Amino acid sequence: MAAGGSSSSLPVFSLLLPLLEGTKKLIASKFLAEYWAEMAASGRGLRRAMCASPCPAWRPAHWEAKGRLKPEYDAVVIGAGPCVPLQAAYLQKLGVNTAVFERRHVIGGAAVTEEIIPGFKFSRASYLLSLLRPQIYTELELKKHGLRLHLRNPYSFTPMLEEGTGSKVPRSLLLGTDMVENQKQIAQFSRKDAQAFPKYEAFMNRLALAVDPLLDAAPVDMEAFWRGSLLQRLKSLSTLTPLLQAGRILGVQLPQYYQVLTAPITKTVAKVQVSSGGRVQGVVLQDGSEVRSKVVLSNASPQITFLKLTPQEWLPEEFVERISQLDTQSPVTKINVAVDRLPDFLAAPNTARGQPLPHHQCSVHLNCEDITLLHQAFEDAMDGWPSHRPMIELCIPSSLDPTLAPPGCHVISIFTQYTPYTLAGGKVWDEKERNTYADKVFECIEAYAPGFKSSVLGRDILVPPDLERIFGLPGGNIFHCAMGLDQLYFSRPLPLHSSYRCPLRGLYLCGSGAHPGGGVMGAAGRNAAHVVFGDLKSM
Repeated sequence: MAAGGSSSSLPVFSLLLPLLEGTKKLIASKFLAEYWAEMAASGRGLRRAMCASPCPAWRPAHWEAKGRLKPEYDAVVIGAGPCVPLQAAYLQKLGVNTAVFERRHVIGGAAVTEEIIPGFKFSRASYLLSLLRPQIYTELELKKHGLRLHLRNPYSFTPMLEEGTGSKVPRSLLLGTDMVENQKQIAQFSRKDAQAFPKYEAFMNRLALAVDPLLDAAPVDMEAFWRGSLLQRLKSLSTLTPLLQAGRILGVQLPQYYQVLTAPITKTVAKVQVSSGGRVQGVVLQDGSEVRSKVVLSNASPQITFLKLTPQEWLPEEFVERISQLDTQSPVTKINVAVDRLPDFLAAPNTARGQPLPHHQCSVHLNCEDITLLHQAFEDAMDGWPSHRPMIELCIPSSLDPTLAPPGCHVISIFTQYTPYTLAGGKVWDEKERNTYADKVFECIEAYAPGFKSSVLGRDILVPPDLERIFGLPGGNIFHCAMGLDQLYFSRPLPLHSSYRCPLRGLYLCGSGAHPGGGVMGAAGRNAAHVVFGDLKSM
């Protein structure tokens, strides 16, 4: 690949777009809170509590119609993250009386919508609804309950910084669902790449086709396979079907694909309650009162679930040690910005009236002209410093949903890389360091869209320690732990413990730290709900 702005140079980030952006064509909306409210209003057993409290502990987000928390339920769910409304709805639908506890004053986890700046509503630690499983949308009738999806086409915009172009508009790459138009866009940089693009898309689509069925079923129960009775082993073999299907689809190309893949009540939950026989029997609240249940499902991270909420004497030492060693590193800083006008990119100037154009609804990628820029940004963070020229991915949800901001104004969600959790030189992420980094990000955006800095009305900066503190994300990782091959499928979160169950009977992991991981897809919650229901029937 040629570097910089040469005629054969293709913006490096575009090489990952079919994998990273192919499904990222939905703007996250306010459906989580709306769905909870609708479920409560429909009388299906899920009740929202709106009593705010500054205490950062787990609190019931479920209460009865008259505001009373019952002493006993069939199931208790810890954490009201984005998958929990779906999971709880499945349990309720299956006849499992369910209570949900949340530590913050709002529900939705990292995908919550918050009005941080008056009049401006942000998906505070997320921004795209990219992976929601279609069967969840259908089975739970989410459209009926108010979910609105804003489809994006085109969905990716990568402007270039090019010197010496004179009055000529800098080039940019705009990708959507039209293959012919995508090839025309790519041909600006490389005709050879443009010709090869359909073959590349077919290659990646085949991978997606193979992976897809793995998302909607519990992984192979390795513990039952290796240690269970003959009946349990035979039963675990049946769960190999999706894996075998994936292998058949990928066929002899498997080695190539391997390279590609390398509102709460003030009572708070203190811990998971365990009976003398070593089985979960509910949760203990901070005031000492108990909420009994046959099972407890935790949407919290594996570390919080097993190292903080579960009594350690009921977990094997080796299990605890391996949970504590999970890779949770994340280099991402999220910045939410309120602006009084749309960014005016040199590569795609605004109209005189300033109305949203197609590229404004895209994921916009900056500082991605060549691999050297990305590598240097990574090296900066490895040395303990925020990237001097960070990779920036931003989107403007209000370009599709104007209700998120006052008339004429907009909200912008910015994900940046790379920012280390711990800074070098003894520095800490205080207000000065946060603002210094945000200023650097805004300077970069200004180079592509002059006038951006003067349009800013307010901003919310979330560095990795902030994401950990506010949302309970270890290391600031929005997926609870890294999604490398060593922590996926039957190794998520650990080998032998990937079936949503854990060594403590009756305790289940159901959030992003469980298979198939994060991304607001709902699959972990749906899969876990069915596993729990099956176990409850056998009790």
